[in-house]
Amino acid sequence: MLAGLALVCTGLVVLGIGETAAQQQPRRKAPPPVAKEAPRSGETTVKREQQPGARESVEADVSARTVAVTSSFNGTEIVIFGAIDGSQQPSAESGYYDVIVVVEGVPSRLVVRRKGNVAGLWLNTASATFDNVPSYYAVASTRPIDEIAPEDFRALHGIGLKHLKYTPAVGQRHPLSSEDIKEYRDAIMRLKRRDGLYLDRPYGVIFTGKSIFRASIVLPANVTVGPFDTRVLLFRDEKLLSRFSVRLTLEREGLERYLHAFAYRLPVLYGIVTVMIAVGAGLLASTIFRKASH
Repeated sequence: MLAGLALVCTGLVVLGIGETAAQQQPRRKAPPPVAKEAPRSGETTVKREQQPGARESVEADVSARTVAVTSSFNGTEIVIFGAIDGSQQPSAESGYYDVIVVVEGVPSRLVVRRKGNVAGLWLNTASATFDNVPSYYAVASTRPIDEIAPEDFRALHGIGLKHLKYTPAVGQRHPLSSEDIKEYRDAIMRLKRRDGLYLDRPYGVIFTGKSIFRASIVLPANVTVGPFDTRVLLFRDEKLLSRFSVRLTLEREGLERYLHAFAYRLPVLYGIVTVMIAVGAGLLASTIFRKASH
């Protein structure tokens, strides 16, 4: 019963900072999990890109391509590890190379609501809708990213929390000023960070050898189930040498998977069954307590 009710609420996230609240509504369903490097529906789980003239290339992977989400799921830690082919680094401590790791969840639409004091009551007084808001975003690096990559590169590729490309949706109910947009964006950022969904970890990537590196990223229990794109970028003197991307997937398993499928495929029937179970449980508890009192 409780697991079923929890699944009904998985698509709804309420955010509120100070006087701001947000509600998340996923736009699309997560694709099926991918457990090996093979094309699926026109895309691959692994992508490599080498910059012209660069002798070094980066190879990386994650500790688990697929993570099971059950009723006992309370978050998990993902290890991203890799190596630099053709490395010229003399030692692990030399700082010859820099690495940035970015883990990003599925973008979705977010409705942000502002609360105001109306006759002594705190009520929703305004709202704004944003598109392409990552459900999860974490960036880890060998040192602060503004010391690794130029500002224009980070802005172009959405690297770093301040360069996330979520924007107001077209057709807002009320026009938004630049101050409103900034306030709503700051609210989303603040609450996502508070919930552990947006992370910034300078010095979160460490070299354990001349060419080997690793980073640990925590996925909290409240993370949205679905695919996560992991990008690994290799830099030297603020120049991108190579990049590598791999996809990991959080997938429901066990009873939660069937309940989730039931709720989304037959929502009316699911609601009726849920109400019947709740009423039945209430009547049963009432009967037991009545007999116990006598």
